[in-house]
Amino acid sequence: MEFTDLLLWVLSVLLIGVGIAGTVLPALPGTVLVLAGIVVGAWIDDFTRVGWVALASVTVLAIVSGVVDYLSGVLGAQRAGASRLAVIGAAVGTVAGIFMGFVGVLFMPLVGAAVGEWLARRDQVNAMRIGVATWVGLMIGMVAKVALAFVMVGIFVVALLV
Repeated sequence: MEFTDLLLWVLSVLLIGVGIAGTVLPALPGTVLVLAGIVVGAWIDDFTRVGWVALASVTVLAIVSGVVDYLSGVLGAQRAGASRLAVIGAAVGTVAGIFMGFVGVLFMPLVGAAVGEWLARRDQVNAMRIGVATWVGLMIGMVAKVALAFVMVGIFVVALLV
């Protein structure tokens, strides 16, 4: 193995690892980074082991992940009857949560949605209900993103080994 190939494999693994972390950290485009790492890994041997079928499959999964991520929070909020301010609050809470560690990433969207809903309607009970519904939607989306990222990695590994 050439030194260049070794560096490319390191880059591939780093992109995939950071991408998997990005499936739970909102500041990182998780499945896009996983896809990038897989493309780098496929490129190393001119797409002979990881061919176009595998790459098309993981690309579709990355797109599905993006759609699921977007829709899960929005649909969770809308289904509960959230105001526009609640959705904005969830987004602000998500960004603020990045700076508060893992617990902040998990719970600041709930706080943001609840505060946004309270500001819109001044109803504490409804605000908490909307906050929880938005949070549940976001958590479902996060679990789906993590699962899709691991399926993408699984397809890559199987293509490499077979």
